[in-house]
Amino acid sequence: MDTLIVIGIFVAVVIVTLAKGVRLVPQGSKWVVQRLGKYHGTLNPGLNIIIPYVDTIPYKVTTKDIVLDIPSQEVITEDNAVIVANAVAYINVASPEKAVYGVEDYTLAIQNLIQTALRSIIGEMSLDAALSSRDQIKAKLKAAISDDIADWGIILKTVEIQDINPSPTMQAAMEEQAAAERQRRAAVTRAEGEKQAAILEADGRLEASKRDAQAQIVLADGSAKSIQLVSEAIGRENELPVMYLLGEKYVEAISEVSASDNAKMVLYPADLMKTVQGLLNRG
Repeated sequence: MDTLIVIGIFVAVVIVTLAKGVRLVPQGSKWVVQRLGKYHGTLNPGLNIIIPYVDTIPYKVTTKDIVLDIPSQEVITEDNAVIVANAVAYINVASPEKAVYGVEDYTLAIQNLIQTALRSIIGEMSLDAALSSRDQIKAKLKAAISDDIADWGIILKTVEIQDINPSPTMQAAMEEQAAAERQRRAAVTRAEGEKQAAILEADGRLEASKRDAQAQIVLADGSAKSIQLVSEAIGRENELPVMYLLGEKYVEAISEVSASDNAKMVLYPADLMKTVQGLLNRG
């Protein structure tokens, strides 16, 4: 009975030993082997043999691309504007032993490294440049951290800027500024329109005045010539036609005065013809 127990224990130990000595590494992973607490080697995908109880596997590292989500953070631009930016990075662990022994937590280290580099890059740009230059920021960010993480045996495949927007406070201030600018432009446009309208109106009045003056001159010249011609035609001895013309002008003037809104009563002199004749005799 005791022999069976010993044999059973021996068989169990052999099975456990074989299980510890044989390792099946899945595709897409690499396992780091330590021998007596010291790095010994890296197991590739497939069947691997190690020394039981001497070799241990403290780290199992994936060789597939890792997606790192970089948390959002507030960044101050060169012109003291506050924007919120976040990113996403794609990395690949090329040397698992460097990644696990070179830094305590390589994913956390890369996240902090990208955040720091992103603050530095955007801090050297203006607000407008930061909002419109994602490709430029991406290129600078990749160049800034690629060499650093290469020392950890990690390759940076790419890094993308997900969101880069003004902070809520900054966005509200920009909207107020834009509204004020639109109001200013509207006021300038309205004032310019009123100015042009006033200029056109003044030009119109000036042109009308010039034309009225020219018309008055033409009429005056016409009247003067007509009187001169009549006087030359009838001579000084025949005053009746002249009296007729002057009387006609006098009647027209009285009629215009009577048509005025302020005119209440218009009186015609009874000796109208004698008055005109007397004026002629004086001449």
